[in-house]
Amino acid sequence: MSRIITASQEAVYEFASDIGNLPKWAAGLAQSEVVQEGRNLFVESPMGRVRIQFVERNRFGVLDHDVVLPSGTIVTNPMRVLAHPDGAEVIFTVRQIELSDVEFARDIRMVEADLARLAVLVSNPPGVE
Repeated sequence: MSRIITASQEAVYEFASDIGNLPKWAAGLAQSEVVQEGRNLFVESPMGRVRIQFVERNRFGVLDHDVVLPSGTIVTNPMRVLAHPDGAEVIFTVRQIELSDVEFARDIRMVEADLARLAVLVSNPPGVE
């Protein structure tokens, strides 16, 4: 799925790649403060406590990350922030791993909501009129 955001690719990438911002926009993944141990991040999620590891910061807008579920299953989530004529396009691949069709549909709605929150936060940062 994808979402066009009316902000520059750089602004979207900077905000989304800041680990401290994760609970602000990615409620489908992080419902609590992020605990960082090296490159590993730990959060309480709708699935329980999960471990997340993002790729290193890069100039290509790649935000791929692995999520280790409570079951131990690793879900690799491809995510990109690309330049777009209207600002930036965020592309996120949702995978149906260990999910029923109903749970998968719920995950899709959660990712859509997360990307919508990201768009609002980056397009209208607090304190900027």
